[in-house]
Amino acid sequence: MSRLDEVKKYVMLKIGYLQKASDKGNGKAELALLRKGVGKYPGEIPLLYGSFLNQLPEELQGKGKTASRGEWAVYAALTLYALHQQGQSQSMQKKGASLGKALRGLVPKGDQDAENRILRRFNQMATATDMEELTYHLRGIVELLRSKGIPLDYIDLAGDLYLYQAVENQNQVRLKWGRGFYAFDNQQETVKEENHE
Repeated sequence: MSRLDEVKKYVMLKIGYLQKASDKGNGKAELALLRKGVGKYPGEIPLLYGSFLNQLPEELQGKGKTASRGEWAVYAALTLYALHQQGQSQSMQKKGASLGKALRGLVPKGDQDAENRILRRFNQMATATDMEELTYHLRGIVELLRSKGIPLDYIDLAGDLYLYQAVENQNQVRLKWGRGFYAFDNQQETVKEENHE
């Protein structure tokens, strides 16, 4: 199994656990603790070590003084999920709700001003050069998604975050996000064209 697959599998298992435990005291406490880690560097808050390192596959664990790509991806995805889940009665993890598609959900149909505002945020996020900057922008986006009750695929996001940390993959991930954002409009246009034929 590749490291990318390991990241996604680990995040899937952790979110599954958090979803099942969210109604219980320990689940709520862990989500609250994870929220404290949003925007922080992995390892900055020792109380979070168990939340993102417990049973983390060895190949994802860092060896030096800095967090590994796997640790960063897992940490960012889980802390952002905890932020998104705050105050929600339904799970904000939804398979297939890629970052681009979720962002598109923030734009009311035909509202060009709203689209321009979201695109500014999208572009700021997508041009981030490191994980601190990227997660800073993602925090604001997740807060917007939470306010509208729009879910996100955090397993997919974890994979994107893992890939994004390698400079040679950044354009590939950005393109994926852009395709997701514009896919809805393209699908709508295709349906309109087919109905006029």
